[in-house]
Amino acid sequence: MALHLGRGVITAGPGVRFARAGGLWRVTRPWHPGLRPFLRSYAGYWDAATSPYQVRLVPTGSAVVVISLAEPFAQVRRLGLPGEGSGRIGSLVVGLEDRPTLAGHPGGQEAIRLELTPLGAYRLFAIPMGELTNHVVELHHILGPAAAVLVQRLAATRDWAERFDLLDAALLARLDIGPDPAPEVGHAYRLLVGTAGTIPIARISAEVGWSKSYLIRRFTQQIGLTPKTYGRVMRFHRAMGMLTRGGASLADTSAVCGYYDQAHLNREFRALAGTTPGRMLRARRVEGALTL
Repeated sequence: MALHLGRGVITAGPGVRFARAGGLWRVTRPWHPGLRPFLRSYAGYWDAATSPYQVRLVPTGSAVVVISLAEPFAQVRRLGLPGEGSGRIGSLVVGLEDRPTLAGHPGGQEAIRLELTPLGAYRLFAIPMGELTNHVVELHHILGPAAAVLVQRLAATRDWAERFDLLDAALLARLDIGPDPAPEVGHAYRLLVGTAGTIPIARISAEVGWSKSYLIRRFTQQIGLTPKTYGRVMRFHRAMGMLTRGGASLADTSAVCGYYDQAHLNREFRALAGTTPGRMLRARRVEGALTL
């Protein structure tokens, strides 16, 4: 399969699929079985347009890796935190977040984007995840000099099947030697995900057999957010899903997702997404990004 997409011919081997996603081409292939436990999303993107654009990124409860194969981002800036942002940045790692981010790009993007579960990210990055919370870091600062070589090899091939093969091999090799998270942290994480963040922290503490303070410390180290904050992000995503599917009022969504009332829901959307539920639902969304 070959596509003529403006900057030459892009080819794709068996199993690779191209689909339109907003203004981008989204490129996917079935995930390698060895990667599935650690991933939430894994796709390539290609944008023929060269017009600058800006998107707002909302917390996903995942860590994100973006491998830039063409134009880098012009700016990535966290809302609500001091500083002017990243400046020009190419391949990057984004830790777990509890606030929105603005990302600007000059256009002509070609990249591979991965969303990793928090425990998958802890194993892949092999550093305390709390060090990455609300931070955007160049990829080579986390994965070392080999990351730059890998990015060059990925950019040099125009065949997406080969790109996925190269990246799969690099990810599997690093995951194979990465640290194992504590079983108690894994159990606490699954309880929060399984209840969409509504389980009390005291109950999690009792189930894993740790004191509340020790649970918070170890969870934050290996996940990147406190259990309470991670629960906020899970409730936000459940609420967003209910509203997106339609049929649920703001009052019903508030009650089901564990908010005190509709005003509480609105405050959480402003804190985590920087906008109201209504405005967020009217925005075009691709992989957690809202087009501004």
